[in-house]
Amino acid sequence: MPADLQEKTDRYEGLLAEALDAAEVAPPEGTPMAEAAAECEEMARSYLEDGRHFRESDDPVNALASFSYGHAWLDAGARIGLFDVPEEGHLFTV
Repeated sequence: MPADLQEKTDRYEGLLAEALDAAEVAPPEGTPMAEAAAECEEMARSYLEDGRHFRESDDPVNALASFSYGHAWLDAGARIGLFDVPEEGHLFTV
């Protein structure tokens, strides 16, 4: 079982990092929706950092949870139009 956890943690960290690179704020700058997008992006980046901290602390369960939560912030933002994201591929469920 630990090998499965390690593989999933690796995969979800990569998925979150790749999704952060691919997501672009969609609403015009200075609007409330752009502020909401920035907040979602900041949450996702914070969860990526937290997950990496947990991983370094030998806590793969919380690392995996952090990477998953971070991706959920981006994915939800993409679904409601806060981000322009690729519609094809494995990064988002739009």
